[in-house]
Amino acid sequence: MESHFVYFIGAGPGDPELLTLKGRRLLDAADVIVYAGSLVNPDLLRGVRAQLHDSASMTLEETTLVLKEAALAGRLAVRLHSGDISYYSAITEQISLLEDAGIACRVVPGVSSLGAGCAALGQELTIPEVSQTVIVTRMAGRTPVPGREALASLASHQSSMVIFLSSAMIGKVMEELLAGGYPPETPVAVVEKASWPEERTIKGSLADIARKAAEAGIKKTALIYVGAALGARICNGGKEPKRSKLYDKEFSHEYRDKEGYSVDKRAGAKRERHG
Repeated sequence: MESHFVYFIGAGPGDPELLTLKGRRLLDAADVIVYAGSLVNPDLLRGVRAQLHDSASMTLEETTLVLKEAALAGRLAVRLHSGDISYYSAITEQISLLEDAGIACRVVPGVSSLGAGCAALGQELTIPEVSQTVIVTRMAGRTPVPGREALASLASHQSSMVIFLSSAMIGKVMEELLAGGYPPETPVAVVEKASWPEERTIKGSLADIARKAAEAGIKKTALIYVGAALGARICNGGKEPKRSKLYDKEFSHEYRDKEGYSVDKRAGAKRERHG
């Protein structure tokens, strides 16, 4: 049975209070922490007793060696990543090397910057009869993207889309989305450093967001949100936005009937009438 562990922790989008309780507990108990440089809010590491290693200038082999040596020595080793580590975190290659060395890895998810950006916008990405699908992707750059996942191809669905790691190429991003079928008036929002004190939000459409982002000087650490769902509160011909079925008074389900009674209250009323 494996007795040596490395914990991979998602640090959340930036706000220290958006770190999970489990992540906080492990950071406070850690002996060694390898953290993702400028992508992690330094306030998360304030007061920790661990030996710290900034991975910004380290290679995969170097970070692996630090974590492996700590774990084999019986020390609590933590690899701290920004955001949520479910995507764009490169944990797969790190875990593979550590497991080859006989070290088990445990993953603690974090709050995603995607969610933090939605919070900044006061927005959900799924609206009844507007969009029920969210595509999370990135623009091809120095890191290639499979051809079948080209932005123009994904844009053909016209669903909600969240584009990571692409704000420096936002002009090209908009060209691809337009080529894929999104109308020029499709709402777009760019959220820079979601949940950090310096958070900024720029709103526009496919036709003008590249210019607005350039004028604001946004080039990195920003997410691009695209889709009709972003304008659901102000479009729909000026009518009230579409409502979900869950709280619709005309929609019955396991806990509520069509007349608005909870199932428990309705059963109680029936017992009183026929008791």
